[in-house]
Parts: sequence; C-alpha cells; structure tokens
Amino acid sequence: MNSAKPAGKTVKVRQTGSPMRRDRRQRATLVGLRLNKIGRVAELVDTPQTRGMIAKVRHLVEVVEN
Repeated sequence: MNSAKPAGKTVKVRQTGSPMRRDRRQRATLVGLRLNKIGRVAELVDTPQTRGMIAKVRHLVEVVEN
C-alpha cells in the first residue's frame, strides 16, 4: 500500500457503523473507501466520485475535519 500523501485537496473519512447485515454493494463501497472496520480513518482525494461513494454509505461513515 502506498503511504505517500494524496496530491490535491483531501477529505478524511471515519467509519462509524458496522457493514454487517448490509447490502454487498455497501460493503464493497466501504472497501473502495479503504475502510472495513469501525473506527478506521482514510484520507482520500476529494473528487466527485469519492463524494458519491461517501454519500452512498453516509449512514456508516462521517467526514472528519482536516
């Protein structure tokens, strides 16, 4: 895994909810956001695609201030 900081504007996302008993697409979205355990934080490039993924699982994650 690349440990270098992403270029451009970023957004930090923390997982707050469990993916258990959720649709497989929501679980896959969490994996795509580099989250899969409660409390994990990922710093992602702030793009419309990333924002769409966050919106899809908004009940399981929260955006953390940078």
